[in-house]
Amino acid sequence: MRRARAFYNHPVLNYIWLGLVLASMALCAVQLGQNPDSQVLKQVTDAAFTACETAVLKLALPLVGIMALWLGVMRLAEKAGLVQILARALRPLLVRLFPDVPANHPAMGSMLMNMAANMLGLANAATPLGLRAMQDLEKLNPRPGTATNAMCTFLAINTSSIQIIPATTVAYLAAAGATNPTVIIGPAFLATVCSTTAAIIVVKLLERAPGYRLPPLPAPTAATPAAEPATEETPAAAPLPTWSYPILAAFLGLFAWLAWITFSRSSGQAPVIAALNALSLLAVPFILSFFPLFAALKRVPVYEEFVEGAKEGFAVAVRIIPYLVAILVAIGMFRAAGGIDLISRTLGPALAAIGFPVELLPLVLMRPLSGSGANGIFNELIRDPSIGGPDSIIAHMAACIMGSTETTFYVLAVYFGSVAVRRTRHAVPAGLVADAIGVVAAITICRLMFG
Repeated sequence: MRRARAFYNHPVLNYIWLGLVLASMALCAVQLGQNPDSQVLKQVTDAAFTACETAVLKLALPLVGIMALWLGVMRLAEKAGLVQILARALRPLLVRLFPDVPANHPAMGSMLMNMAANMLGLANAATPLGLRAMQDLEKLNPRPGTATNAMCTFLAINTSSIQIIPATTVAYLAAAGATNPTVIIGPAFLATVCSTTAAIIVVKLLERAPGYRLPPLPAPTAATPAAEPATEETPAAAPLPTWSYPILAAFLGLFAWLAWITFSRSSGQAPVIAALNALSLLAVPFILSFFPLFAALKRVPVYEEFVEGAKEGFAVAVRIIPYLVAILVAIGMFRAAGGIDLISRTLGPALAAIGFPVELLPLVLMRPLSGSGANGIFNELIRDPSIGGPDSIIAHMAACIMGSTETTFYVLAVYFGSVAVRRTRHAVPAGLVADAIGVVAAITICRLMFG
């Protein structure tokens, strides 16, 4: 039994973080042994300090304002009953995915809002909503510091979330001069469906595996009675008055008109793509205006409640700084020491033998580690004339990989760090398996569609 519980007792990120740091030093030693004049130590040192600056100044601090905005909006949605309405509509699916979460718990609505934001490609909204969902899930956690099954499932879905429009990837292709940058939307969507399906299957299988299965809680005693199950539920909001329906109808009519204008300006695009682009463009303005209006019509004091929810933004952003610094420093050191290049050179011949495009390997290795690093490699790749430019099949494969995978280690560090979870259990292997399936699916689908 002691051996079977090894993965539960020891945080997997401990080994990954230490392995990246020690591997960086080993690579430095090898390179200095071959070339005493090598600047690799300086490069690794600079990368470590740059990662610290990036974690605090470019990620955590900008997140404060975004967190405050979306947490304030989420509080209005909760007080107005909108989150409960959305969660109730998808309750059959959510209950199956998260059987340990009470059907009426606020976590259900928070997770749903996060998934919707991810599907629309709204990264600035998805992260704050995901952090709020983790906080809600932590309220149900009987083992603080250890990830629950619901947390691992949520993270697996998040790191492989179905994305309707990979807007950033399409923008990079357009900037590189692609003839039809939106052609990758369909293949990327199919690939991310495969990765999400794989993530759900793997995370559900691993949560029952001996190495990851949670041990039973200690039996309650007279001194420590059993805790009451957490069934926190937001109080029902006031009913919507009859006179408010014309106001809502006028508001929805205004946005329908805006959607039509946005759709009609998308000349040269397929109708489905134009409609999805219009939806993605209008989603944030709609949420930021509809939620306060709906709450006000339900007699919610919108300004006071928004401010109350926004207060949590600073605390959450500051809480994740140590976790961001730790993971980004290790990744930066490993990359600066040449770890990614070494793995690419080592695995390249074997992967080429089975038909895997070697040009994609650096991107595949970087994607789970660093979003900015992956974006840089992707931009260089699609502009490389040796692969045929942004309209080549290699560029299409790379774009589909970007649209169907996620920066797994960054997401895990930020989300688990926000609730001080150190034992991540099976979230890491589930996320990496989903990334691998997404890569294979992207390459296979592109071969079928683009030859």
